[in-house]
This record gives sequence, structure tokens and C-alpha cells, in this order.
Amino acid sequence: MKKLLLIFNGNTFSESTFDFISKQYPLKSALLTAVFMSPVDYSIVWGYPLPLGGYDTEIENADIIAENITRFEALCSENEIEYKVHKESNDSFADVLKKETRFADMLIISGSLFYNEADGDEPGYYMRHALHDAECAVTILPDHYEYPVNNILTYDGSADAIYAIKQFAYLFPEWCSRKTYLVYANPQNKEIPDKILIEELARRHFPYLSIDTLEFDPDKYFNTWLTDKENAIIVTGAYERSYFSESVKKSFIAETIQEHRFPVFIAHK
Repeated sequence: MKKLLLIFNGNTFSESTFDFISKQYPLKSALLTAVFMSPVDYSIVWGYPLPLGGYDTEIENADIIAENITRFEALCSENEIEYKVHKESNDSFADVLKKETRFADMLIISGSLFYNEADGDEPGYYMRHALHDAECAVTILPDHYEYPVNNILTYDGSADAIYAIKQFAYLFPEWCSRKTYLVYANPQNKEIPDKILIEELARRHFPYLSIDTLEFDPDKYFNTWLTDKENAIIVTGAYERSYFSESVKKSFIAETIQEHRFPVFIAHK
């Protein structure tokens, strides 16, 4: 992985995001591009209207954002990582971010950027639209979590699910040797779609693979099943792009993200 795009809540710099990146492998040949946003910038960046009630402009604090940018720059310099920082806050910012995802290997979103949204009637509003618009793989990081040592690959037979598994293997090759669960759950169809083919693919990338067919509705019980799967990253991509926003809102992945416990890797065509 050579080019990463990071989005931070400018008022609350996430040390855990930088820690996640630095622990993967040496990044001296990588380029980190960071975007520091104040909450009122969300609608400008992604091109969507503010939710009802808007935001209190008092939460904007240019001095805090500047301090966090300085902290990020210092961490990059200390670790000899090449970096860029976007500091613009005008209407052209949205076009910059959308283009950046087109030319990045992965977008990393700090959880605090979206978990504290003001729209209580529709939690995750900006996260869903950000995920929909991103043209590269996305990893959503909670503010506090245990660094992953297990992989959980969610599979429903769709092309997007397979695409996400392959993208994860390509972007995190050093993680492929970890314990990996390929999880299939569909109460209407207990037979794993294309079982031989997905097993052929997955075992070549993940040698310590176990395949689990879950006997329950994942929308209701997936996160209960996760309770004894510590230190994991969830891999998913089972969404049609044109319906991605609604799918995320209603799926078990929405609950996984909202519980704020596990990193979630998402890739879709």
C-alpha cells in the first residue's frame, strides 16, 4: 500500500488512526494525504445538505485544528513518512476529496468524525454518503480498539463481497497469515454460494482459514456472534453501489460500525 488518504475531525485528532497505520509495516515509501475537517465542513466536503438543526458554529476552533495538523506533521516527520495536508475549506474542497479517493489505495476514516453527528434521526448520514462516494477501499477506525490479529471476511455470494476479500488481501498481504474466518449467513439459503470457488480463492490468500455457516439472521445476531471474536477487523463489500447508502443503513454492518468496537474494511466496485 503506497498512497493513503486520511480524514480527521479537525477538532479531535485521532492518535489511534496514526497508530493503526504505523503498525502495519514501514511506510517510508508511502504517501499520506490528510484532510482535517471541522464539523461544519462535512456537508461542503461531500456535497450534501446539513441535517436539520445544522451545527453550532462555536465548535469550530481554528487554533485546535492548527495544533492537530502540527501534531500530525510531527508524527510523520518523526517516522520519516512523506505526507500532504489539505487545509482548504471552500466549495472546491469536495472535488479535491472525491478526486483524491480515485487516486488513493485506501481511505481511512477516523471514527470520531462520524459517530458524533448531530442528526439523531439518521445516525451515520455522512458516513454512508462518504462510503458511497469513495472510489477506493475504506477502513473505518474506532477511537479505541485492540489492534487486529484476526480477520473476519463476510460473504454472501455477491460480486462485491468477493471483490472486498480480494482487495483486503492485496492491500494487507502481511495480515493474510493471521487466523481468518470466512463467515456466511443467510437464513433463507444455508448453502454457501459457489463454495468450492470461494474456498479455492480464500485458502490461497489466507492459509489459516476457517469457514463458518451461521445459523441465524445476521441482521439481528451477527454482532452477538462477534462478542468472542476479539482483536478482529471486519471485511465487507456486499452492497450494490447504487443502493449502498440504504444498504449500509439497514444492514448488520451498520450496527457493527455504530458499536464502535472493531475496525471495518469496506470495498465495493
